[in-house]
Amino acid sequence: MPRAPIPLTMPEARRLWLHAQRLQTRAPFGEGAQATRAAVEHLGYLQIDTINVIERCHHHILFTRIPGYSRAHLHQAQSVDKSLFEYWTHALSYVPTRDLRFFLPEMKRQRQTPRSWFASVAPEDVRRVVAMVRRNGALSIRDFDDEVRIEKDHPWASTKPLKRALQLAFHTGALTVAERSGMLKIYDLTERHFGWKKPPKAATEKETLDYLLDRALRAQGLVSLDSICHLDARRKAAVRALIEVRVKRGALAHVAVEGFEKAVHWIASAALEAPAPEGEPVHILSPFDPLIIQRKRLSLFFDYEHRFEAYVPKENRVWGYFALPVLIGDRIVAAIDVKTDRAKRALMIQQWTWIGRRAAGHKARIEAELGRFERFQLGG
Repeated sequence: MPRAPIPLTMPEARRLWLHAQRLQTRAPFGEGAQATRAAVEHLGYLQIDTINVIERCHHHILFTRIPGYSRAHLHQAQSVDKSLFEYWTHALSYVPTRDLRFFLPEMKRQRQTPRSWFASVAPEDVRRVVAMVRRNGALSIRDFDDEVRIEKDHPWASTKPLKRALQLAFHTGALTVAERSGMLKIYDLTERHFGWKKPPKAATEKETLDYLLDRALRAQGLVSLDSICHLDARRKAAVRALIEVRVKRGALAHVAVEGFEKAVHWIASAALEAPAPEGEPVHILSPFDPLIIQRKRLSLFFDYEHRFEAYVPKENRVWGYFALPVLIGDRIVAAIDVKTDRAKRALMIQQWTWIGRRAAGHKARIEAELGRFERFQLGG
């Protein structure tokens, strides 16, 4: 007979997720350059975004989990140690190099059938940019002179045809981002960057499914089909079948969260007991933090509907242009819209919105964390 689901209260469910996200201890990955590699390996990916209202999200997410984080540590991981590389997960992300083989099948698919975004890219342009990198060493888009400019067909597109050729060469795995200077990407041949004598063997689809499930279990604690297959719906049926195999083996357990029993979740049987948190730490989170990015899951666990409103007309905004959720212990207690004024060397609070009932002492604790956050923003 199938086992009944293990009941969890909502506080228990939040605790398991927060523990998996390593947001319940002060320095879960230690300090120094190795902490950056360890954090990304644990989380599975680190989203990259170009918005520069405050420090960009990839640095922000690491700062949240590594109190002594330095931007140089991410550069070292990507360009010196080469323990991280850039590729597409649900968005452009830093990914552990140890996981690169799980992305090789997608690179092959892009070579065979590029996305519609690249329909206008001429094959000879791709060959041209790869040949230039092979001949001259690592190059950025600034090193390519386009004799002809084109009209943009998307707000984020470029008037340089060769930029899209560079991007396609990146998606196919011919080139990789060897370094970033600010947000300027510098490309090199993938095999030259990693020093491969022989490239790693591409993962099979079965191995990739195992990887996706294990990554979610590690970073999310308790998982659902939606959370495992975020923006990857085509794999849901296969992942569900894999989950059923592991449940039968006793490796996974079905859990029912109080009040939301119909939202099916699973957890690794060995992970049902999360250690007690270290007090109630305060975290000012990026809107691209892995705790925040899956809005449906966030709403279920925290009863908080976050909206990213940078592209919302001002009169329709609720939280503000670039609101940052504030986590204290296991509750999101505020959303603070902030902006870094680099000329005045100050973090400007545009709007402060309390979520739920405000508790005594919360404002002072948040202000103290805002001070630390401001020092990080300004490079101090």
